Amino acid sequence: MSTSAEDGGAVPEELDREECLRLIAPGGVGRVAFDDGEGPTVLPVNYILDGDTVVFRTTLGGRINTGVTTVLRGAEVRVAFEVDRFDERLEEGWSVLLRGPAHHLSEDEIERAPKVRPWPRGPRESFISLTPVEISGRRLRRG
Repeated sequence: MSTSAEDGGAVPEELDREECLRLIAPGGVGRVAFDDGEGPTVLPVNYILDGDTVVFRTTLGGRINTGVTTVLRGAEVRVAFEVDRFDERLEEGWSVLLRGPAHHLSEDEIERAPKVRPWPRGPRESFISLTPVEISGRRLRRG
């Protein structure tokens, strides 16, 4: 039995933390994964990277905002955040996964944070950040 690489397919490569952050640094669209109380949920958001912290905006009554809200002071809601880019024609691309606690930004933090411009119309009053405790990534490249 032959492998993809032997068949001329792309070769997987593990990415280190620095390369993962470099790839997602331009911002754009990523996906937030969390438990909304009904099970695992994944939703797209516009994001920016501020150092190694992902910042995005959402609606106050939206699933993401309520999914990362907790009634326990100091409690953390862990989420996953994924960004990828693929060229289907070349069968190449990369994927980066960040995992860690999500926090609502305070008014002071919102003033200091770089501004995220969401694509959808309407108010996006809730600013949420994810400072990852785990960062991993993979790249598929033609050998």
